[in-house]
Amino acid sequence: MQVGGEEVDLGLVGEVEQVNPAALQDILDAGRIPVVSTIAPDLDGDGQVLNINADTAAAAIAVALGATKLIVLTDVEGVYLDFPDPESLLSQMTVSEAAELAQKVDAGMIPKLEACVEAVRGGVPQAHMIDGRVPHSLLLEVFTSEGVGTMIVPDDEEGDQS
Repeated sequence: MQVGGEEVDLGLVGEVEQVNPAALQDILDAGRIPVVSTIAPDLDGDGQVLNINADTAAAAIAVALGATKLIVLTDVEGVYLDFPDPESLLSQMTVSEAAELAQKVDAGMIPKLEACVEAVRGGVPQAHMIDGRVPHSLLLEVFTSEGVGTMIVPDDEEGDQS
């Protein structure tokens, strides 16, 4: 992984190579909520167990399941153009804008933005980054027309709030 333009060894961390959504789909079809542990075997090596970034895994699962929305919880209000200036909070941005901004943000925000970009580029119509510290933020995002946080949409849907 690169941080600040330099290669950093994160240890036993893996990348998502493939997702087989069948088991998750069975759980969903049964009306249950799956809980996913983001560890996986190293398929290229000796089967060593690797940690997978949860945001990265969630994006890959959303794409594999054909989700209509990915919601990433964080500890800030959303995506800031100039963090921490509250006036720079973005309510919506395109996937290209998000990809570009991912090159400039603090290290902790990089995997979240990259996950949103991968999900939208993979066919998920919207990705949202919202503040998980706010009571009912998930409900506000899902059940209100204004939503909360930042919504990331495909490039051709800029300005379309549907």
